[in-house]
Amino acid sequence: MCELQVKGKNAKQASYQLMNISTQIKNDALKRIAENIVLYASDIIDKNKIDIQNSINKGIGQQMIDRLMLNEERIKAIAEGVRQIADLEDPVGEVLSMKKRPNGLLIGQKRVPLGVIGIIYESRPNVTVDAASLCLKSSNAVMLRGSGDAINSNKELVKIMKMSLAEAGINEGAIELVEDTSRETAANFMKLNEYLDVLIPRGGAGLIKTALKNSTVPVIETGTGNCHVYVDETADLEMAYNILINAKTTRTSVCNSCESLLVHKNIKDKFLAEAVAKLREKNVEVRGCEETVKICSDVIPATEDDYGREFLDLIISVKVVDSIDEAINHINKYGTGHSEAIVTENYTNSQRFLNEVDAAAVYVNASTRFTDGFEFGFGAEIGISTQKMHARGPMGLKELTTSKYIIYGNGQVR
Repeated sequence: MCELQVKGKNAKQASYQLMNISTQIKNDALKRIAENIVLYASDIIDKNKIDIQNSINKGIGQQMIDRLMLNEERIKAIAEGVRQIADLEDPVGEVLSMKKRPNGLLIGQKRVPLGVIGIIYESRPNVTVDAASLCLKSSNAVMLRGSGDAINSNKELVKIMKMSLAEAGINEGAIELVEDTSRETAANFMKLNEYLDVLIPRGGAGLIKTALKNSTVPVIETGTGNCHVYVDETADLEMAYNILINAKTTRTSVCNSCESLLVHKNIKDKFLAEAVAKLREKNVEVRGCEETVKICSDVIPATEDDYGREFLDLIISVKVVDSIDEAINHINKYGTGHSEAIVTENYTNSQRFLNEVDAAAVYVNASTRFTDGFEFGFGAEIGISTQKMHARGPMGLKELTTSKYIIYGNGQVR
């Protein structure tokens, strides 16, 4: 049997045990994972350094290196996320409804795990722990297929998590890592219907597009983040500056960072020059429309492609719009359905933006950087879903479950 079949079989077998274990046992395992990740942080960092050096040798850019890098602070943050998941309410077994029919049947619906979840993702090794922990708490087994860039980090993290499962009396097959990172294995992973119940791709547009196109396993689409900040004509400008700089520059390599700035024409002269200056202080390259270039002559003229790009870098597109209608239309045309923000003091405009912008998370007077499972109180997240079926937005525990009908009778026949 090949690696996928062996580990798929292990995960499927573990999923049957996970359906029946108690919340206490799951929480014990999660707490052990958190403790052991911190305890063996030096081993993780040593393996991570190998991945980083290999990536540097391959000429991978600094923004991607940042996504890959683990240090003591980040490891402690990962462990804290696991502890928060342990503290969350267990969704499995929740009775969603229970009604008695005229024939005496008692028909109910309860929350159950999906089964075996496949996660295919790129360079961020924190996803390895986040995904495994969320799957464990929701009683799902997980098969993880990370990128070759992070393989040494991922192997060490999974080794530690498997050790923690064994200490808690849980089948180690509940967390499996596909160690073959070849494209052929990735393609076969997407067709592992015999063992996988659902596939969740987490990464850039290319990975997600490939999964949607090639997978025969049902896919939950997590989206790229071409996120916008729209500064309305009634905006508090100081607030707008703060939100813009936070959304664009705090961490450019994540999907909830701002990639495009829209500015109402009535405040362009008051707002744009200062906004561009503040962005440049943070080393952001600005690509603007004709109106923006007139105000800031050294701004790079934006192309049509710039408005639809997720830069994941210190680059931003800027466009002056005539109205909130144009802003909404622009976002719905170029956005990826992830996170969008309006800065405004006008209640009517804020409500229109909330109602008419087609995205998983829509903000009034706040940064798009809050679209995150930790910030939403989910502990960690499996990804940000931009689709509209089953789950949308940060995917926490409930989004990793489905439901089944449970029916009690006393001899009824039809």
